[in-house]
Amino acid sequence: MPESTFDVIVVGAGPGGYVCAFRAAQLGLRVALVDKRATLGGTCLNVGCIPSKALLHSSEQFAFAKGHAAAHGIALGSVGLDLATFLKRKDEVVAKNVGGLALLAKARKITVLTGTATFTAARTLEISPVGSELARAPKQQLTAPNIVIATGSAPVELPFMKFDGATVVSSDHAIAFSAVPKKLVVVGGGAIGLELGSVWSRLGSEVTVIEFLPKIVANYDDDIVRHFTRLLTKQGLKIETGAKVTGFAAGVLTAERDGKKLEFPADKVLVAVGRRPYTDGLGLEKAGVQLDDKRRVKVDAQLRTTAPGVWAIGDVVAGPMLAHKAEEDGAAVAEWIAGKAGHINWDLVPAIVYTEPEVAGVGLGEDAAKAANRAVNVGKFNFAANGRAIAADATDGFVKIIADAKTDRILGAQILGHGASELISEIVTHMEYGGSAEDLGRTIHAHPTMSEALKEAGLAVSKSAIHSL
Repeated sequence: MPESTFDVIVVGAGPGGYVCAFRAAQLGLRVALVDKRATLGGTCLNVGCIPSKALLHSSEQFAFAKGHAAAHGIALGSVGLDLATFLKRKDEVVAKNVGGLALLAKARKITVLTGTATFTAARTLEISPVGSELARAPKQQLTAPNIVIATGSAPVELPFMKFDGATVVSSDHAIAFSAVPKKLVVVGGGAIGLELGSVWSRLGSEVTVIEFLPKIVANYDDDIVRHFTRLLTKQGLKIETGAKVTGFAAGVLTAERDGKKLEFPADKVLVAVGRRPYTDGLGLEKAGVQLDDKRRVKVDAQLRTTAPGVWAIGDVVAGPMLAHKAEEDGAAVAEWIAGKAGHINWDLVPAIVYTEPEVAGVGLGEDAAKAANRAVNVGKFNFAANGRAIAADATDGFVKIIADAKTDRILGAQILGHGASELISEIVTHMEYGGSAEDLGRTIHAHPTMSEALKEAGLAVSKSAIHSL
């Protein structure tokens, strides 16, 4: 008879869920991990973060070979695309990642169940089989004093443009087109739309990005966005801001701007206007779990829901819908359940756009500081003055540090440049211990490295940068 009573049951095996399960097991708890997919990793590893980054990397190699190799003295001759192999590599990357998670779960003696979970009472779940097991596998009843909801999120669908998986698609579909679309229209100028738009643009698609707001990636400062928009346009993406999409018919997407009708022919339309918390079919009302007006699970400061013993993490609660945020939620909840002191600093969750160049930010931006009438000093340093960037042909962009005018404490940072996703972690670290711009500027950085631009930007806050005026 399979085990049915656990210390912790985690519903959802994405980054938040599996990290919660792994950490709970490390702390000696008996753990069950339930997901409707046969593989662990959730959206992120299966159809989101990991496959999209594999596609981004491969498309960058293709763009380099086709347009930049000759300038480096590399003669390649004719460069062509084998899309089947291109997509196969992406699938292999996914398989390696999810396979690794399965091995870790087994080594930690976590009970992994495939199926959909529904509350039948406050601390009881019914697990229903899915897929090929639907007809022959019985339902299971699981109980635990602690249940963690980690069911993630799903793409937002426009009511007048429903996903059909063929022409109007979500990001789940856009990682696996069978052919490069001649004309791809991306609705939404956020990270997901720009990343996948970049992939297919590099492979030869004519890509148009339509954004309702006055600028793309609206959470970043205007100077970052202006520079970023110019770079994307130079790469071949067409950016249309301040445009409201109104419909799609007969291969033409329509929009309006300033009372004027706009038309965009499209073979494919990728709708990337955000994600919604996935709380469908969980039977939360039977457990006494309440939702807010955006259908997110209500939680307190320790991620406890309105039902005793039920917790919620990641995309189903308020906050940025980011895998690394979900991971921190999951680890902290496991520690709180085990009676330990979990730690999360939700003010220091970095945000990334994984284009080339990348955009990364954390904390308070310059524009937001000015809007709040907060006195700050700002230091900037251009990658064009960084020796490693010049050698690597990666001079686009700059680093910006925002520091309190009185204390010099770093309040935030934004980076536009190659490897920004890696560089931002140093800023997060300095901010975690309350470091100042001077601390950053006086930290020794290896030479030559791209990270020296962070040091110089820190020095620039006090107008002390060495390699710029």
